Amino acid sequence: MLRRLPRPTDPNLLVGFDTSDDAGVYQLSADLALVQTVDFLTPIADDPFTFGQIAAANSLSDVYAMGGRPVSALSIVGFPADGDAAVLEQILRGGLSKMDEARCTIVGGHSVRDDDLKFGYAVTGVINPKNIWRNVGARPGDILILTKPIGTGVIATALKAGKAPAGSVEAAIASMARLNRDAAEALHEFAVSAGAQSPIHAVTDVTGFGLLGHAREMASGSAVSLRIDHAKVPLLPGARDAARGGFLAGGLKSNREFVASCVEFAANVDEDSRALLFDPQTSGGLLIAIAPDNAAALCTELQRRQIPASQIGEVVSERSPLIHVH
Repeated sequence: MLRRLPRPTDPNLLVGFDTSDDAGVYQLSADLALVQTVDFLTPIADDPFTFGQIAAANSLSDVYAMGGRPVSALSIVGFPADGDAAVLEQILRGGLSKMDEARCTIVGGHSVRDDDLKFGYAVTGVINPKNIWRNVGARPGDILILTKPIGTGVIATALKAGKAPAGSVEAAIASMARLNRDAAEALHEFAVSAGAQSPIHAVTDVTGFGLLGHAREMASGSAVSLRIDHAKVPLLPGARDAARGGFLAGGLKSNREFVASCVEFAANVDEDSRALLFDPQTSGGLLIAIAPDNAAALCTELQRRQIPASQIGEVVSERSPLIHVH
């Protein structure tokens, strides 16, 4: 549908929707641009305060993925007419706590009556136009680094069915509620130390399209292919059990239908691993394409900050298939 719409012609629009990037970027001056994004969720955790935190971290993530610094946000609320106001208050408090952590000011918002509870934010950040990270630009030889384990979708689905172990849920909540700010700051410092030629060639956050969906966008937009080692992709505790138990969200099935034609799996990749690579993530980590000589040092720096970064693959020049999983 978007392909049928007229393209914006404003020269100050530096990043629009053409490459399905994480956020839009609009230039204000030679050294200042706005980063703008919007996202909202249905409940992903039983506790309303925790849900608010996760929704905020998820909304902020796109700004961090572009290299921006969040500065303000507008809340978006859909809440049942007969809902408990105390629950909504706790959701808002949870979101506020995470926005405070990000030093991002909530300036207002909008609410509607909705039978299905929804919550999130429209977030505005700032960035120097010379330092934008895109989900395109990966180069052959680059190493792929992922900063968070995957599996939030299957664990949340198992939780709704009352079949998720407490430890698995706790690990998933901790991962979803953690801001991608620390990872973004590490990338910024790493890029500055590298000098004029940054070794960081592409960045995106892994959210609703799953790891393979976001990898597809990076590969397609960069005119390259990605090779992913499924054994090196970190998983949340209990994620494999949830996938094996058949707790596959509707979003996972949609992702598989959309992306599967672009992916080639080696025979040794089991069905549970395949499902997890399509699993829609909430507030997932950053997927980074970085020059090979710098990959180990970046991983070490990320891990020094207690970020569970892993090297999961590489970029190659072949165009077909877009993604090969081995």
